[in-house]
Amino acid sequence: MNEEMLGALDALEKEKGIKKEVVVDAIQAALVSAYKRNYNQAQNVEVEFDQKSGNIHVYAIKKVVEDVVDSRLEVSLKEALVKNRAYEVGDDFKVEVTPSNFGRISAQTAKQVIMQRLREAERSQVYNEYTQYEHEIIQGTVLRRDNKYIYVDLGDIEAVMSRQDQIPDEDYQTHDRIKVFVSKVENTTKGPQVFVSRTNPELVKRLFEQEIPEVYDGTVEIVSIAREAGDRSKVAVRSTNPNVDPVGTCVGPKGQRVQAIVNELNGENMDIVKWEEDPADYIANALNPAQVIAVQFDEEQRECMVIVPDYQLSLAIGKRGQNARLAAKLTGFKIDIKPESEVEFVDDDDNDVEVTEENVASVEDTSATTDPEE
Repeated sequence: MNEEMLGALDALEKEKGIKKEVVVDAIQAALVSAYKRNYNQAQNVEVEFDQKSGNIHVYAIKKVVEDVVDSRLEVSLKEALVKNRAYEVGDDFKVEVTPSNFGRISAQTAKQVIMQRLREAERSQVYNEYTQYEHEIIQGTVLRRDNKYIYVDLGDIEAVMSRQDQIPDEDYQTHDRIKVFVSKVENTTKGPQVFVSRTNPELVKRLFEQEIPEVYDGTVEIVSIAREAGDRSKVAVRSTNPNVDPVGTCVGPKGQRVQAIVNELNGENMDIVKWEEDPADYIANALNPAQVIAVQFDEEQRECMVIVPDYQLSLAIGKRGQNARLAAKLTGFKIDIKPESEVEFVDDDDNDVEVTEENVASVEDTSATTDPEE
């Protein structure tokens, strides 16, 4: 037993990086509890583990007193002086009380401690590994599903994807390989738990970084993303190099770059718009594919009225209001869209609002979309 125990301690230190001294301390503490539990002893005891031989000794710690009241906890000064003339009243006196059959209990307890430390080390190793992937994309394999989760095999751990993290109408079949965004890694009492998502807007950003070198190296920056997963995303981009067109770079030759992202998201439409410092231009771009005539702002309320040609009104609003809703998320402005023919009748607190050169900024559209119908 001693050789096996020492071998296990060496293996833990070499393979898992767990210091032998840490495990020995844990074994000694566990053996103290095991001794008291198995032998109904209440006195203070100490266990010593010899790291060279593997031998285990149990010692009762008693207090040196003049007159003994409880022999389990005390020893007389006279008896202590027989062992060592240096003892004084109040000193701790150590006497070996190792039971003859304690070896079996020691082996069982030590094995339990070592196995526990091994599990903890493996959990810690997995946790440390996957915290590095937090907020990153990783590829996994669909294992199974239940009423709440999709379970995804990431290699060393089984991640979970909740209902809200699953793209609507996306069919996840066992053995499907999918890219997921690691949204959170937790170290629970049952071990590390990894939560992944297919709906997080950051998934789109990471896919752009994977497919477009200029986004990865920072030449083209993604400023904002507004997403309704499975249907449409709007991505605002800008270039740090005046010679690089951010929208064209992201779209790629014949749309190949953005199409790769669309394919990964099973046909989710992708609107790529150029970010502009002028909020009027930015809002116009965000409302792609609709044309915008002018934008009137209420800067304090972060609101604006967007004027579009009458025949572009439904396009600007989008199906079920989606285009306007995503543009508002993308820009951070509350957007009210009005047709050109009604502008003179729009009132605020019963006062007509006249669109003039002073309060309206003309805008120019700079954007691209993957939706062929638009």
